[in-house]
Amino acid sequence: MKSDVCAITRDESSIASILNEAEKAASYSKLDKKQTMRLRLLAEELVGMLPELLTFSSGEFWIESDNLTFELHTLLNPDEAMNSANREKILSVSKSGKNLAASGIMNKIKLAAQFMMIDYNDAVSTTGMEYEFFSMGMGDPQIMKSAYAWSLQKYRVKSEEKKDEAWDELEKSIIANIADDVLVSLNGKSVEIIVKKTF
Repeated sequence: MKSDVCAITRDESSIASILNEAEKAASYSKLDKKQTMRLRLLAEELVGMLPELLTFSSGEFWIESDNLTFELHTLLNPDEAMNSANREKILSVSKSGKNLAASGIMNKIKLAAQFMMIDYNDAVSTTGMEYEFFSMGMGDPQIMKSAYAWSLQKYRVKSEEKKDEAWDELEKSIIANIADDVLVSLNGKSVEIIVKKTF
């Protein structure tokens, strides 16, 4: 089943529609109270990062469900405001050489979406700087639907191998502990974020 498709902008009422769709999808699928709360938490995590992503884009949100398997879809369409100055802002790094905005799992997901909006590979070849979390989450084009997709699950596996601060972030993250996966992929000129969860 596919929910209503909600147009989303930075407007609070359009972002609130995401939470309403999560509640409706939970009710339609007859999720219990705990499952409903978890689905809503995933929607809330998305809502938390959208205002910044919607600075340079407009979007759509919907939920697809099949029995107890859910996918929360957010499709972002970059607008003309995504110019070279804003690309520079996204790629800016602190004096320490570390991108401070990339701390935390939700910030990494948000940056993965932003990187896809700005043509990350071109930016890396221009600046010579690469973000490890981004390459750690990139999937094999043979396996992924998109030729260019970042996966939380792939990032999780790579972080587990290292057992470093990235693993600590995963342990503390709501979305990493509830979602089965989060995919960020290019869909034509749009960027799609899909949060997957099976109860």
